[in-house]
Amino acid sequence: MTIKRKIVHIDEERCNGCGQCVSACAEGAIELKGGKARLVAEKYCDGLAACLGECPVGAISMIEREADPFDEEAVEKYLAGKKGAGEHAVEDPDGSVNPPSPDPAGPTSLPCGCPSTQLQMFAPVNSGTTDDRAGIRQATRLTHWPVQLRLVPPTAPYLRNADLLIASDCTPVAYPNFHEDLLKGKVVLMGCPKFDDTAEYIDRFATIFSSAGIRSITIAIMEVPCCSKMPLIVEAALKRSGKKIPVETIVINPRGEIVRRTKLAA
Repeated sequence: MTIKRKIVHIDEERCNGCGQCVSACAEGAIELKGGKARLVAEKYCDGLAACLGECPVGAISMIEREADPFDEEAVEKYLAGKKGAGEHAVEDPDGSVNPPSPDPAGPTSLPCGCPSTQLQMFAPVNSGTTDDRAGIRQATRLTHWPVQLRLVPPTAPYLRNADLLIASDCTPVAYPNFHEDLLKGKVVLMGCPKFDDTAEYIDRFATIFSSAGIRSITIAIMEVPCCSKMPLIVEAALKRSGKKIPVETIVINPRGEIVRRTKLAA
């Protein structure tokens, strides 16, 4: 039975997919799908508008209309399913919420046995190498593989006591001195805060922060709205982990210039 009540309304034409509303909603009532925010289910929205002030483009409003009543018990089951699965829970037609079946190969293996899932550690190249066609080439500072967050298990040995660089996928392309200025001496984890799963990121980072003894965190993001979610994800993960780790956020514009650096003490 529906009732007339206040509920979130998302203008998909205005939504830029930044995901800040997703992080702001404690009930998990909003998710990103197809690069746009959307309401997962009416019964998950409590109508308290915690997400309202987080939207940078004004795509979210609260309206009063006929909707399913808020169901606190359903929210608890839904969030428990997400936490247990590391991703969005699946709602059955009868309204029960269950996590999707886990990948039997584990979170760091693909069914095809892709070599990208195999952990590797190696020494960085400390000097440039000569290339007859291009002259001197900048040295690589990468010391490990894989680098994509979703492929890196929290138990990876290179995370132990690391200075961590969390970089959005576009930053190495935009910033020409990425290896020398940002990556040198750090362990990098790459991800896209717009298209990947926010809940999965928070869970993975929280586990890493809790268990790996991370010494510092540097976040490298682009000066675009969708990248602004990454610091919020890290903040949420730190809060969940209970750890106090110094954080620096570096913002890079599409012309490859650092436009802002912000440090937060532990």
